[in-house]
Amino acid sequence: MSTRTLVSPAALARPRGRAVYWTVFTAVVVLFAIAFLFPVYWMVTGAMKSPDEVAQTPPTLVPKQWHSSGYTDAWDLMQLPQHLWNTVVQAAGAWLFQLVFCTAAAYALSKLKPAFGKVILGGILATLMVPAQALVVPKYLTVADLPLIHTSLLNDPLAIWLPAVANAFNLYLLKRFFDQIPRDVLEAAEIDGSGKLRTLWSIVLPMSRPVLGVVSIFALVAVWQDFLWPLMVFSDTGKQPISVALVQLSQNIQLTVLIAAMVIASIPMVALFLVFQRHIIAGISAGSTKG
Repeated sequence: MSTRTLVSPAALARPRGRAVYWTVFTAVVVLFAIAFLFPVYWMVTGAMKSPDEVAQTPPTLVPKQWHSSGYTDAWDLMQLPQHLWNTVVQAAGAWLFQLVFCTAAAYALSKLKPAFGKVILGGILATLMVPAQALVVPKYLTVADLPLIHTSLLNDPLAIWLPAVANAFNLYLLKRFFDQIPRDVLEAAEIDGSGKLRTLWSIVLPMSRPVLGVVSIFALVAVWQDFLWPLMVFSDTGKQPISVALVQLSQNIQLTVLIAAMVIASIPMVALFLVFQRHIIAGISAGSTKG
């Protein structure tokens, strides 16, 4: 079966056709690279300009004088180490809780076939139709006075960790991947005497690295960029994550210092993507396991 493309093989076989193709291809790649990288360049260099140069019209592409003081001032004046550490603790805890409980729930719904499993899954997926803003008040009332034990989780990382566990999208993503794992693989493990938990740990999880990487990225980014919920549950400024602290501490801060703080705050997520990019790409084709 032949594959139809925008450029025919006959056109590519001619020198002129190849030249036109690679010229257009290179131009498109360069334009997309500029579109994505220019805002990053603008933010990084903007922190190295003087306050007057940042605000001037028309703007300058290259700083007239390079000032690194914006980054050092942001690091000290805005207490970035403390707030970055708060964010790391909150994101890591939410990631761990979500990975453990969502994986266990998805495995149970996919392979253990519990009673009323389809009803439970339908109820979980129905929560995706509820706007996140509509759940803010019920969640706040719950963490402010935890049912049964009547304990407040305000100003506690648990107020971030526990609500993050109930992520219907990631649970469904994991379940769909588990559904694609051949039943023969699990039956072979049962014949060898492997129990349900052992099968999950030794067979299913190693096969699920791509989708686990994707879920990890989603979980970490969701907590790292969240603003409204941490603003509500952390009234103590010393425990606020970076997303809230940048807004709370930006009132009397120079624009260059604020831009530098935003650059520093974005570095962990960029590094995370670069480290796990292979898992993200592999997760796109998750579910292609062959029996």
